[in-house]
Amino acid sequence: MRILYVDESGDLGALPAIPAPNDQPVLVLGALIVDVARLEAITQDFLSLKRHWFPGLNYLSNNHLDRILPEIKGADLRRAATRQGRNQRRHAIGFLDQLMAMLAHHDVKLLARVWIKGLAQPFDGRSVYTSSIQGLYTYFESYLTAQDDLGVCIADSRDPWKNANVAHSIFTQKFRASSTVYSRIAELPTFGHSENHAGIQVCDIICSALLYPIAAEAYCTGHVANVHVQPTAAALRQRFGPMLKAMQYRYQDANGKWIGGIVVSDALAQRHAGAMFA
Repeated sequence: MRILYVDESGDLGALPAIPAPNDQPVLVLGALIVDVARLEAITQDFLSLKRHWFPGLNYLSNNHLDRILPEIKGADLRRAATRQGRNQRRHAIGFLDQLMAMLAHHDVKLLARVWIKGLAQPFDGRSVYTSSIQGLYTYFESYLTAQDDLGVCIADSRDPWKNANVAHSIFTQKFRASSTVYSRIAELPTFGHSENHAGIQVCDIICSALLYPIAAEAYCTGHVANVHVQPTAAALRQRFGPMLKAMQYRYQDANGKWIGGIVVSDALAQRHAGAMFA
């Protein structure tokens, strides 16, 4: 059994012609594929990383398992790695190095849909989010077929109506007459609270601390000048791009086209998706 953990970074709003200081030019939906047989080890390793790198978090007690409750937010790591002083950068990057090594050790796979918003162009965030979940489900189904396994999806919970809309989009595909899609994914997306899911917490870190700033720097430099596009993120791209590339699950369709992995839709410059890793 495999679990697909899903989280996002960025908002669903459009990007104006002249972006304001906090307008977000990128939306990332990321997913991690975890083997259930490795889930306990991943959780324990993640809690140990928390204890070592963030001893000052607001832990409820000294109980090892209580360390799951306070979260290391990916947005805070992104800020430390791209906008703060040398010591904060070194701390954030050191933690990310060990986190990525832990994920590689446990053979965790990465899927993502990255949307680069166009200046003054319509952006239907609701449809984009829904279609992205459908895409992640499709890639996950292919992975499960290759592994001859079954899976479930746990996504970070949002507004109940948003959750219901996304789940219904999968429901109507999975259970329509004569449907053969998602046959290896046992259920619709289940929406969990991240405080008790190591998988969702790690997915948030990958989305917000790595994929988001790397995509913003790679695709939005020269188009958007605000806090979300940091030239210092080029160092993150150089350091972590090869690791993210190696984590991807990609596959070829019947025509030999590569599908899955980190898929970028670039409305600003139409650059090749490989810019994430250059």
